[in-house]
Amino acid sequence: MDERSTAWLSVGRAAVPDSIKQAVLSVFPDPIDALKADVSAMGSSRQSMTPKQTLAGFVRHDELRRDIEWLSAPGRSVLGVSDPRFSRLLREIPNPPTVIYCEGELDLLDQPAVAVVGSRSPTPVGCESAMRFAGTMGDHQVTVVSGLALGIDSVAHRGALHTAGSTIAVCATGLDTVYPRCHRNLAREIKESGLILSEFPPGTGVRRHHFPQRNRLISGLSLGTLIVEAGLGSGSLITAGFAADQGREVFALPGSVNSPLSRGPHQLIRDGACLVETPSQILEALSLAKVGQIGNDDQAEKPAGDRGILDFVDFAPTPINKIAQRSGLTIAKISAMLIRVELQGLVKTCAGGYIRLR
Repeated sequence: MDERSTAWLSVGRAAVPDSIKQAVLSVFPDPIDALKADVSAMGSSRQSMTPKQTLAGFVRHDELRRDIEWLSAPGRSVLGVSDPRFSRLLREIPNPPTVIYCEGELDLLDQPAVAVVGSRSPTPVGCESAMRFAGTMGDHQVTVVSGLALGIDSVAHRGALHTAGSTIAVCATGLDTVYPRCHRNLAREIKESGLILSEFPPGTGVRRHHFPQRNRLISGLSLGTLIVEAGLGSGSLITAGFAADQGREVFALPGSVNSPLSRGPHQLIRDGACLVETPSQILEALSLAKVGQIGNDDQAEKPAGDRGILDFVDFAPTPINKIAQRSGLTIAKISAMLIRVELQGLVKTCAGGYIRLR
């Protein structure tokens, strides 16, 4: 651990508003110098500041000792907004974090990234879509950013981990806490090949108002944000709002008009978000497509002999007897056709029957 890293930890623990910290850093970009700077004329604070009081005078040393202990473990880093390694995209947002705490591959902060977020209680179709979109992003070496939450977030992380790409998880707690706890193994996998980060120092537990703050970082790290499934008023729509305010692209995946989880993406589309049906549309919109790869992942050639059965399978669980009623074919013939198209990745079995994927 070097002196500059310790200085960034001290800046993070200084009990003054971020606006004052960033005002100091705009004049003294080196955190070592910033800690010695007179902050009395740098802006108003809830605390009264006497003349010539330094930023170092506001540091909470008991908490700083805990941060130093956390940072001493391998693979951990702390970056400030004026650090050259700090994400350029994140620095550009209206209210960037002054300090971020990281564990994993810092190089990912400089790689093109797309955020994939959605419902904590997604449908099987939503999970399949998130996995497919995240996997394709990874295959094109685009980093997938999400929030380590239940549902679409975790599926997106896993979809990226299973490819040549990687993923960044943005947390709403300190990095010594994994929330939800059931994602401890997933967090460990991300640390090994990706990056996990937070603007909240170690020791920060679960606080409701931290989640919207976290969401602005998810969009801020990304060139664009994809909403897979979301109800009206959900956190995913908050993330989409941040992305729009930050001047980033917002993509929405449409769904069934009968599903409450389609209302969020459909509202975004009405408000001007880009409707997407395939991962290649996102890659093309963001100029991330690579020659020879577009089309390989989205529109696989359907076997001519079995193509017709897809017309009778919904993008929601469809019982096989309903497929038989619609098609007029026997169950035996339908089963054989469904097996073949499932091998092609065009449908998937589920508890309610079959789901059409493409």
